[in-house]
Amino acid sequence: MTNQELLRAFRETGALLEGHFLLRSGLHSGQYFQCALLLQQMPLVEKIGAALAAKFDGAAIDTVIAPAMGGLVIGQEVARQLRKRFIFVEKEQNKLALRRGFKIAQSERMLVVEDVITKGGRVQETLDIVRAHGGVVVGVGVVVDRSGGEVNLGVPTQSLGQLHVEAFDPAHCPLCKQGLPLVKPGSA
Repeated sequence: MTNQELLRAFRETGALLEGHFLLRSGLHSGQYFQCALLLQQMPLVEKIGAALAAKFDGAAIDTVIAPAMGGLVIGQEVARQLRKRFIFVEKEQNKLALRRGFKIAQSERMLVVEDVITKGGRVQETLDIVRAHGGVVVGVGVVVDRSGGEVNLGVPTQSLGQLHVEAFDPAHCPLCKQGLPLVKPGSA
């Protein structure tokens, strides 16, 4: 799946939003990738999941783990495609935590899957949780890397779409200066 094919799918499903958005990272942007809208279409989930799973085909992976909410659908599909166990981390007191009785075995090989990264904060939290429980991170797979490949998570990272989408510090945001209303969509 190419960047163009992925962008076309986002546009056709109405999942590429234009406006003035507050990202989870705290930055502002004129574009927002609302993967929930894209991933409500099961044929697209299967196609995107297969393309992301193919990037890790042959890797020694025991389990796929994803940060909730964004990574849930695509993480589960990548795990299904790879025929691996799937677990997730979720918010607990505003931090990600391993809950619901999920366990990570010592030296368990984990693939982290997320929908979109800008600075990689939620992915880094997930990496830290895996390591704190004795797991080994094999790699990270993301649908959209908004940093254009600039985020370094210290492990092999693969994305389907590597785009450099402008993100602004709130103090220097041209969209704020234009008076455009700030929107906090999705799970931002």
